[in-house]
Amino acid sequence: MKYNFDKIIKIKNTNSVKYDSAKKYGMPDGLFPMWLADMDFKVMPELTKALEKSARHAVFGYTTTNQEYFEPIQKWFASNFNFGIKFDWLVNTPGVVFAITMTIRALTKSRDAIIIQTPVYAPFSNVIENNNRKLITNSLIYKNGKYTIDFKDFENKIVKNKVKMFILCSPHNPIGKIWRKEDLIKLGTLCLKHKVIIVADEIHCDFAYKGYKHIVFASLKKDFLMNTVMCTSGGKTFNFAGLQIANIFIANKNFKEKVILEIAKTGYDGLSKSGVVACQTAYKYGDKWLKEVKDYIYNNLSYIRNFLKTNIPKLKLVDPEGTYLIWIDCTELGINEKHLKDILENKAKLWVAMGSSFGVEGTNFIRIAIATPLINIKTAFNKLFKALKSEKLI
Repeated sequence: MKYNFDKIIKIKNTNSVKYDSAKKYGMPDGLFPMWLADMDFKVMPELTKALEKSARHAVFGYTTTNQEYFEPIQKWFASNFNFGIKFDWLVNTPGVVFAITMTIRALTKSRDAIIIQTPVYAPFSNVIENNNRKLITNSLIYKNGKYTIDFKDFENKIVKNKVKMFILCSPHNPIGKIWRKEDLIKLGTLCLKHKVIIVADEIHCDFAYKGYKHIVFASLKKDFLMNTVMCTSGGKTFNFAGLQIANIFIANKNFKEKVILEIAKTGYDGLSKSGVVACQTAYKYGDKWLKEVKDYIYNNLSYIRNFLKTNIPKLKLVDPEGTYLIWIDCTELGINEKHLKDILENKAKLWVAMGSSFGVEGTNFIRIAIATPLINIKTAFNKLFKALKSEKLI
């Protein structure tokens, strides 16, 4: 292995949201954080060198993107997803959630209904309700450890509530689902039928496990492309989220103009020079690093899968097909979420994401980020085992 992902990097006391926000979120000190989708790995050396070169240049004026910035991204999506993006579609924002918020404000009106598929990434519901839109949920069906879409409910909810927008999470966070082509076509067809705009959050698109392949939603049909705002970010793939840059693709000129206008209303449309440098460099040189980090994370997943089967069979891993997050069903412990949270924080000394934050359907589940050195995984799950055993739950 060319890259050393076993190395423990000191992250605490570096203004890290993941490691240094316990007080802000009302959490006890001293917990090991596994709640946020950050990697605990150093970025690739090529990225560090590019940032160092930029720093030595010592000019940090207002920054934009151009064709040179775009070309590595274009090649990446053509090579990995057989999807030909165009420079004219590109809108850069500081992040995907910001882009989703601007799209909601640009393409829907106050009290318009927006549908999401729960359990799902918590900021979706937050930005919908915080912008005075009506939140509609299409609960995913959970059966025998797997999730499927309730298409009948999806369409009924759209018709009943006159839904104007659908936020698609693909791959799906927190369940780690890689949506099949037939699922995406059904969703896209229903949205076209009922004139529902789609915002496709594909931030985890580069993290599909062996045997699975992410399909870019807008690549399936021209009609889908023209009805979609596609949200991506190299920051999730290459671990530079703190550099604040996302790549949003909007082929529909009318949609794009409205989104750009909404961004302009905020007075916040500048870019970080470091983010531009990092993103361009990562997509240009990052294929080998990404392959190795995915292999490493998959090894972490294999360890967890075997550990739970052997030591804590009451905890059911929803086997992920993508992302570097895992979703665990804790129902068989026979305790409520409040009790589970207390054990995790005060006995196991772990900070994970509690399932109810992703929607009521996530109650008694937990989400854990596993992009961390294997020794951290081993330590965390052994602490969890001991904590549950001390409570006589296993």
